Amino acid sequence: MSREGKTLQEIGEDALIERITKSWNETIKHGATIEENPWVVLGVGDDCAVLRTHNSHIFQLLKVDAVVENVHFTADTPPERIGWKAMARVVSDIAAMGGYPVSALITLGAQGTESFDRIEKIYRGLNRCAREFGIALAGGETTAAPSLFLSVTLTGLVERNKATPRCSAKEGDAIMVTGTLGGSSKGKHLSFTPRLAEAQWLVEHCKPNAMMDISDGLASDLPRLERANGMHAHVDFEAIPRTDGCTLEQALCDGEDYELLFTIPQRKVNALKADWPFRLPITQIGHLSKKTAPKKFGNGFDHFLKP
Repeated sequence: MSREGKTLQEIGEDALIERITKSWNETIKHGATIEENPWVVLGVGDDCAVLRTHNSHIFQLLKVDAVVENVHFTADTPPERIGWKAMARVVSDIAAMGGYPVSALITLGAQGTESFDRIEKIYRGLNRCAREFGIALAGGETTAAPSLFLSVTLTGLVERNKATPRCSAKEGDAIMVTGTLGGSSKGKHLSFTPRLAEAQWLVEHCKPNAMMDISDGLASDLPRLERANGMHAHVDFEAIPRTDGCTLEQALCDGEDYELLFTIPQRKVNALKADWPFRLPITQIGHLSKKTAPKKFGNGFDHFLKP
């Protein structure tokens, strides 16, 4: 059965993105866009868009993300935590590309009956996160909307030789994660710290072959890493680091961990662990191979698929 006539709930988020952006990638790779506008280095399919600048050694990073009431937070969520989360999510994506954030544009959508005090506190959380990571709040937009949402567009920069797309892993690479996984259902998603310092240390001292952040859960994001590289993940499920009190299923499927998922040559693992300067744990959970691996991931978060 073709996808025509199907609902988003039937095809899911990944298939939706693949379908609606197919012509973008074909144009960038094969046609007029590269000739007429040669600035795009990497478009759809990674944590950030990557653009050339007038400095041949520096790439610009672009990322946009949204948080929506009753999807990413509830009416009872402390407002400052909503603002923190909205900004920290995009910082996590910039980190996963090996870069650092520069400036942000904020779009706010709300009903006219929304409390001004709540909005003010949300922006207090946005500002707190921006200050912590050196981000300039450069502008934005406001609009009436049926429910409260915030959309944050973040620019960043990365040195060309430190950019870490998710599509450049090598066969035999060790699959590594920072931190522990699971716990968003218990509120972890409202107070996480983007792994910016850890990512910048990695690209300086042990540059990953590929890197992304875990935003939809390992069960969703690891298969994306597989597809981006045309390889299979052979996972030691017992090695997956779990947040205290979380089951393996929660570690795989809860989502919104905002930890780094990256690959490095197997021969570098021991040295990385010995040199790692952070209290945050770092764990090898498997390796990549062109050989087929059994699939036991379950389902991570998807905006449209039925649970």
